[in-house]
Amino acid sequence: MDIIVIESKTFEQIKQRFEDFSKQIKNLCRDNQDKEKWLGNDDVCELLQISKRTLQSYRDNGILPHSQIGRKCYYRVSDIENLISQSQIKK
Repeated sequence: MDIIVIESKTFEQIKQRFEDFSKQIKNLCRDNQDKEKWLGNDDVCELLQISKRTLQSYRDNGILPHSQIGRKCYYRVSDIENLISQSQIKK
């Protein structure tokens, strides 16, 4: 086993890089977790500022994917984000 001696300044720089890397990984994981959340009808209507009838139309026409358990519909946050980004008007 070899022993490597480094200056304290170099050690602090390495330590800082690891801390920055750790923060980036945590942010990426948090972003991914948020996208896997599911919202109900009321939340989606409020978020998109649409009526429940318009939301039903989006479901019926395949505009917004959903999952249904019993009579309750759920929507992925990532699917809502995709709908918003696809609906942006490009200049």
